Amino acid sequence: MVDSLKKPGFEEIRPGIKVPAKETLLTPRFYTTDFDEMARMDISVNEDELKAILEEFRTDYNRHHFVRDAEFEQSWDHIDGETRRLFVEFLERSCTAEFSGFLLYKELGRRLKGKSPVLAECFNLMSRDEARHAGFLNKAMSDFNLSLDLGFLTKSRNYTFFKPKFIFYATYLSEKIGYWRYITIYRHLEAHPEDRIYPIFRFFENWCQDENRHGDFFDAIMKSQPQILNDWKARLWSRFFLLSVFATMYLNDIQRKDFYATLGLDAREYDIHVIQKTNENAGRVFPLMLDVENPEFYQRLDTCISNNGKLSAIANSNTPKFLQFFQKLPLYISNGWQLLRLYLMKPIDTVSAQGAVR
Repeated sequence: MVDSLKKPGFEEIRPGIKVPAKETLLTPRFYTTDFDEMARMDISVNEDELKAILEEFRTDYNRHHFVRDAEFEQSWDHIDGETRRLFVEFLERSCTAEFSGFLLYKELGRRLKGKSPVLAECFNLMSRDEARHAGFLNKAMSDFNLSLDLGFLTKSRNYTFFKPKFIFYATYLSEKIGYWRYITIYRHLEAHPEDRIYPIFRFFENWCQDENRHGDFFDAIMKSQPQILNDWKARLWSRFFLLSVFATMYLNDIQRKDFYATLGLDAREYDIHVIQKTNENAGRVFPLMLDVENPEFYQRLDTCISNNGKLSAIANSNTPKFLQFFQKLPLYISNGWQLLRLYLMKPIDTVSAQGAVR
């Protein structure tokens, strides 16, 4: 008999195996790319830096890090109700994102073997890291009597095709924002251990260094392909990916602000800090940064959050489906308009900014 406090509101494929969260625009995505184009890349311009990063991957600083200790060996039934649901959602989203990275990097390592040895080994070693992360998170879910069938997830999810340069933009930002998310939570809980509701957060300091090294790898790849950073198209795509990553995180996290409150964090302040730090990192490789210091940036995202709340209320109402469409349409248009205005906000030219500093 399943205690509703232990598994609040979750459907199961079979006992103990959670049905994966429904795919939406805001859920972690699975990617594929043009492997032949990737194999043809000439990395000689920045090969020394890539080889140095490869040596760091080989060192495997965290090979003994992801080992569950005695603190895990207890009942977690005291985390119940809404807190439990939100925490399981956090673990699932994190596990799915890490597993997505594992699948992409593993396939790149396999496809590039014998064609681009440095890149192939780097991708294989990054897939090792992501597998550890995903496995550790999935094991944490089992403490709450649920886990993901990662084999089922592999076959059931839709895969988004991105050309290699878009994979670089997206994964660079994903890894760097992952670093800032993990380290910010770690530092907060280090200062406020009374808010650490579960031991996984103690692992975040070393863990996020994997994310940082992965981000540095994609930074080095992009610098080996200067043509993808130096033209007008790069400026447009940089804006698109920066906005996509920042908006997705902000809309997701504010929607789950109660989870962050259980850790003693204000979700909005947390996201603003992570966005600012990631934006600064991006400015070292992208030709521009977003003007995230402008209050308008968050005001427009807050309008999207308000719209999403209204969309959810309409979806959960007893209004006939065909009428719901007309009720939702103005809100969808408003969200599109807010994001378009954010995209068109004047960005910060990083070349000029760096020149001013010098």
